[in-house]
Amino acid sequence: MIRLTRLNGEEFILNADLIRFIETGPDTFITLTTNDRLVVREKVEDVVARAIDYARRIRMLPAA
Repeated sequence: MIRLTRLNGEEFILNADLIRFIETGPDTFITLTTNDRLVVREKVEDVVARAIDYARRIRMLPAA
């Protein structure tokens, strides 16, 4: 699970395993495997880093 922030400042927890796409524009858009779409304050790089950290913790993958 990763902590993210909606545009209105509300924090929420997302199951990173559900992320299908992350897109950048003026905002960061996350499309889930359920086809739901979220807009968050974090930059694409931050979301990717959090998702990778989550995967490492859960799957006990070694750090690069």
